[in-house]
Amino acid sequence: MNLKEAFMSALHNEKPIKWMGHAFAAFPQEVAFGPKGPEVLFHAVIDPISNWDILQFSGECYKDLWGVTHRYILGVDPGIIPLTDTKNQVIKDMEHWRDYVKFPEIPKDLDWSFAQAQCKAAHERGELVMVPTFRGLFERLHSLRAFECVMEDLMLYPDECEEFFDAYTDWKLEVLKQLIDNLDFDMIHSHDDLGAKEKLFFSPQIYRDMLKPRYKKLYDYCHSRGILVQHHCDCYITPFAAEFAEMSVDMWQGALPTNDILKIQKELDAKGLNMLLMGGLESAIIDNEHATEEEIRAEVRRAIDTYAPGGHFLPCIGSINCLYEKNEVIVVDEMNRYGAEWVKKQK
Repeated sequence: MNLKEAFMSALHNEKPIKWMGHAFAAFPQEVAFGPKGPEVLFHAVIDPISNWDILQFSGECYKDLWGVTHRYILGVDPGIIPLTDTKNQVIKDMEHWRDYVKFPEIPKDLDWSFAQAQCKAAHERGELVMVPTFRGLFERLHSLRAFECVMEDLMLYPDECEEFFDAYTDWKLEVLKQLIDNLDFDMIHSHDDLGAKEKLFFSPQIYRDMLKPRYKKLYDYCHSRGILVQHHCDCYITPFAAEFAEMSVDMWQGALPTNDILKIQKELDAKGLNMLLMGGLESAIIDNEHATEEEIRAEVRRAIDTYAPGGHFLPCIGSINCLYEKNEVIVVDEMNRYGAEWVKKQK
């Protein structure tokens, strides 16, 4: 059984468990940059829409195509950081959001050749090919409007928020259509953090009313085109985590241990649902500058021993990669080393 087959076995929650290891082991491993931007980044092939919409920009303070102010210094910042506040927010008034938001038109002359070549090369290596789509529904809204204002808007102007989410869902559908039309890949990697480490940003009912049906529309489209869905959400979402499977999520990437993972596994089984939980590792331990090698390895073993028996699980770094590269080498090694040992003990 090769790594791609091993991952798919875990994805389908096959019993007995045949493989336990780094959840991204079957994906491209190297970060690669081409003349027109990143080609492969965090185990995903980077497409020209992501480059055009998100990744072409960098600097201490810049505006993107949506008019949002950001900071991103390559090699310094862990990611792109929106600097949205009440002074520079694009949406000044949620009741009249249409007066402020201009949806960028996706160029018709994008060069797909780089991404096409990377997809082909990854397939030839026997790897799973994943393409990202950044800025999910909630993340897009709170990049356009100050976070504290969004928290109020969700309660005070629910109709207007839903209108925005509908319009953005339509825009994202066009993105997905172009990605699938132009590239040969296996799954989409979709970003939207919906909580902090230990708490939700909003009530479960807001998720169910405003986000769940629109994500289901997006992800059902992916499934209709033969594309699997990996949703990145490295935060606390226990009250509705199992419902991710109901909105057509195949993989929840970023399942932090502050979630009740054991409870979520039982809920999936009770509802007859299947969704791979990729995570389980405490970042404060594995991505701590002062952590010892044994502390890191012990945390990986704890996660596998605790969550692997319940199925629907592969160990994974919640934020995809560690900030400290030396730590990541240890984490990945222990996931694969102890994972193989754990599977042998089950026989």
